[in-house]
Amino acid sequence: MTSAAPPPPAPPAPDDRTPGGPGDPLATGGLALGGTLMVVYGLFAVLQGITAIADDEVYTSFGEYVFEFDLTAWGWIHLIVGVLVVAAGFGLFTGVTWARVVGAIVVGLALIANFMWLPYQPFWSIIMILTGLFVLWSVFNYRSTRAV
Repeated sequence: MTSAAPPPPAPPAPDDRTPGGPGDPLATGGLALGGTLMVVYGLFAVLQGITAIADDEVYTSFGEYVFEFDLTAWGWIHLIVGVLVVAAGFGLFTGVTWARVVGAIVVGLALIANFMWLPYQPFWSIIMILTGLFVLWSVFNYRSTRAV
């Protein structure tokens, strides 16, 4: 009678659900959520831009700020950035590399615009900055499961 020890467990596959790996459900789901947030954010930015263009009396500034633009100019900035964010958000659903690169660039521009928009809508700008940071995290942590 020999008592053979059971074989050691096999090491996990490289595409297993390791944090940050290709099968990481948080990163994969984060990309889908990031794309959805980009589309919703872009639509809000478009509406925000239209509001600033149509009626300068809707927004008021909370004090002096270095980056002062006319509200109509801010409206056009938010409108253009919003359209770009919506387009990049839809591109993220494909999971291709160029859509992630364009999405990261456009979200970076949106982060800068929201930082500069702080004196007009501080609470909303902070929410959009935090949302943009999550979108950037999800774009940079996504790893495709497709073979290269």
